[in-house]
Amino acid sequence: MTSPRTDEPAIEAIDLVKHYGETVAVDGVSFSVPRGTVMGLLGPNGAGKTTTVRMMTTLTRPTSGTARVAGHDVVADPDGVRRSMGLTGQTATVDELLTGTENIELVGRLYGLDRATVRRISADLLERFSLSDAARRVVKTYSGGMRRRLDLAVSLVATPPVLFLDEPTTGLDPRSRVELWDVLRGLVDDGTTLLLTTQYLEEADQLADEIVVIDHGGIIAQGTPLQLKDASGRAALVVTVSRAEDLAHAEQVLRTVGSEVHVEQASRRLTSPAQGLGDVTAVAAAFEHSGIELDDLGLQRPSLDDVFLHLTGRRAEDELGDRADQDGMGGQDGRTEEETHVEARR
Repeated sequence: MTSPRTDEPAIEAIDLVKHYGETVAVDGVSFSVPRGTVMGLLGPNGAGKTTTVRMMTTLTRPTSGTARVAGHDVVADPDGVRRSMGLTGQTATVDELLTGTENIELVGRLYGLDRATVRRISADLLERFSLSDAARRVVKTYSGGMRRRLDLAVSLVATPPVLFLDEPTTGLDPRSRVELWDVLRGLVDDGTTLLLTTQYLEEADQLADEIVVIDHGGIIAQGTPLQLKDASGRAALVVTVSRAEDLAHAEQVLRTVGSEVHVEQASRRLTSPAQGLGDVTAVAAAFEHSGIELDDLGLQRPSLDDVFLHLTGRRAEDELGDRADQDGMGGQDGRTEEETHVEARR
């Protein structure tokens, strides 16, 4: 088998299209992910995110177009794709009646690894994911964060160079989410390429080198988190006064630097468009001799939630209220997420 070129993208989508009858789930999606980087795939429920991932992981065949994973074409060489990637779905699918060690060893045996290799890999993965102390406990006693870490560990048994993560931190508490982020950063540091779908915009901001936003089956924006933020609106100077009675005076001071000022009475905040840190310095100097006491002064860039709203007309938290993703892993072709996950591991 010919090895992929080192300069070849780890993941590449080329005009991917998927029809389900008269429904166009994905419509001409193209992007590439360099080796050792993280691509975030964002979009509202039913936008086509997971259908795209299913095509790229050989779980459903494109209507047209193709994709390559680690140099292997998903249509022409699906076996090569499966050998080169791991997949973790939205719900941990480890066996709750087995221990952590037994779950990993079971998958190792399914891959045909010898007993000694399986034991070594199991010990390494449990240590890497901070599960060694719980290795001999049955998984039904694990917390949600522990199960997600074990699920991710299982997907790495064959040390794939590419990992697809479909909403990897769904349902986790904030602490468990941050812990899993640290694990993912470690994988990338070791050279793994990640493609993750997420509706947690902070997650994309924290992890992704580049973001692709999908809506109605097509790409509507692409770029680094900073590029997308800058494209969705200007940065703003934000001034918060300590006393509400100082708002009018503070507005006068702020207008000496920028003519456009918005006042929020309830929060004692004033905002004004800004070009950069130089404006912060100028405003700080103006307030220094004003006699107005400030609680805060700073530069606020648009958030990824602002980007989401700007591009889709919806806020991300509205999407999180509905977990029944129309293009989810148990979606249009009738397979459940668990069936999909098991099939990917095979």
